[in-house]
Order: sequence, then C-alpha cells, then structure tokens
Amino acid sequence: MHFVSAKGILTKNSGFTGMNIYRGCSHGCIYCDSRSKCYQFTHPFEDIEVKQNAPELLDAALRSKRKKCMIGTGSMSDPYMHCEENLRLTRRCFEIILQYGFGAAVITKSDRILQDLDLLDEINKRAKCVVQITLTTYDDELCKIIEPNVCNTKRRIQVLKKMQERGIPTVVWLSPILPYINDTKDNITAILNECAEAGVKGIINFGMGLTLREGDREYYYAALDKHFPGLKEKYIKKYGNSYNLVSPNAKELTEAFYEICQKNKIICKPEECFQYINELPEKYEQMRLFDL
Repeated sequence: MHFVSAKGILTKNSGFTGMNIYRGCSHGCIYCDSRSKCYQFTHPFEDIEVKQNAPELLDAALRSKRKKCMIGTGSMSDPYMHCEENLRLTRRCFEIILQYGFGAAVITKSDRILQDLDLLDEINKRAKCVVQITLTTYDDELCKIIEPNVCNTKRRIQVLKKMQERGIPTVVWLSPILPYINDTKDNITAILNECAEAGVKGIINFGMGLTLREGDREYYYAALDKHFPGLKEKYIKKYGNSYNLVSPNAKELTEAFYEICQKNKIICKPEECFQYINELPEKYEQMRLFDL
C-alpha cells in the first residue's frame, strides 16, 4: 500500500459521476479486468494506491456542484478492501456525500460495507443509496478459489438481506460467468433465487461469459493452471485470444436468467439497471428545500 495526493476525484462518463478512492485491489479475484494493461498501472496491482486526499477533494467538488446527482464508487477498485478497515476513507467520503445531499451508488464484494450501514441508511433516507453486490458462484468452495480474499457468496447474500431490511435498494452484478467453471444452470438458478428472496431491484448481466484483455488474460490463465489443470489449453483451443469468451451454455443460462427475473419482476436489462442506479429523483431535492 502506498499513498498519493491526487489532483481530482470525480470523473464523468456517459452521464455517470464516479470516484475511485483506491487503485488496485487485494481481493485476488482470478478474472479481474482491472489488471488489464490498458489501465496503465505503474505499480503492482496488489500494492494499493491510496488517494489520501480523496475526502478533501470530494468536499471541494461537491461544495461547488450546483446540481445534485448520484456519486458512484467501486467500478474499478472495491471501496471496501482490507485497507478500508483502518483507513476509513470510503466512510469519510460517504459522510461528505450525506452532508451535501447527494446520492450514493456503491459496488463491492465485501461485507465490510456493513460497517457503514448506518451512514448508507441515512443517505438513502435523505437522497438515495443503491448498493451493488457482485455474485458469481453459489458454491462457496469454488468462491474461495476464484475470489480468494473476500467474503463468500452466502455472506454477500446476507449483506443484500441486511440492505433489504433497511429499505436500501440493491442491484446484483451476475458477472463474470467463467466457461467450464461456474457456467451451469444450477449455479445461475441458485444465485437468482437468492436474489429474488433478497428483493433485489435489478440484476446486471452482459452475457454468459467473461472478457479477457492483455494483462488480465495472463493472470487468469496462470490461475487456471494452478487450480484447474488442463483447462487453459481448452480455453486456448476454443477461444484463442478472443476478448469475449462466451460460455457454451450461454443460451440455456440466458433463458433461465430472463425467466427468473421476469417472474420476480427484477429489472434485467443493463441499460434499465443503470438508469435506475444513476437517477436521483428531484423530489428528494424538493423535500430537502422544504425541510430547510
């Protein structure tokens, strides 16, 4: 872990305002796209870069921002990695979001988010908070292999249910689906049924497969050699150096996905999920003005 003083904290892309307090990750997920060379890391991925002045930068940015919006975090690096246990920079940033009346959208795999449940609850009451959890495999033994340094799926489902109890809306990222590893109907169905029970608002899935780029591919293939001997050769034979690796079971899995989502009235189109996540209804601003 090393500390830097960043020049800015907020980025805007396609109408989405986001921040990354950390750069790199300690969760060790074997498929992580953020390892890809296109992101131009100049330090080892596990050597977390900490933007030590993130709260001050966020305070200055939101103080001068005229229109309230959702502030997202977690798209590149999980905001609840191990270092957050002591640094609490994510919490400080959420305190600032609450102070200025903005909404928050957070993506994580970690149950450390429960440390900030009180704060997220307050943001949701005053504006809007959407908690997004990544789920890939219902098998906790497999989870230990593909996502080794983070809480297992059952615990993440408990997090979803804790959010449900507080009335905090949730969205699940059902991604990635690894060919020949977690791409079974039993796995997908088990996850989706848990999502329905936890009352998730939406589920994001970009297709039953995964993407691999330079940097990410090499790390993933090394993990296959270690944990699934012979599978790398099967991948190379079927996919070569393709970016998009679609599961051979994609049709069956996609049908099950839409069937269960529609049955339980869960938003299942990515664009509709993103629209819901990014929308901060004006009524919240009006209510705040009235209260003042």
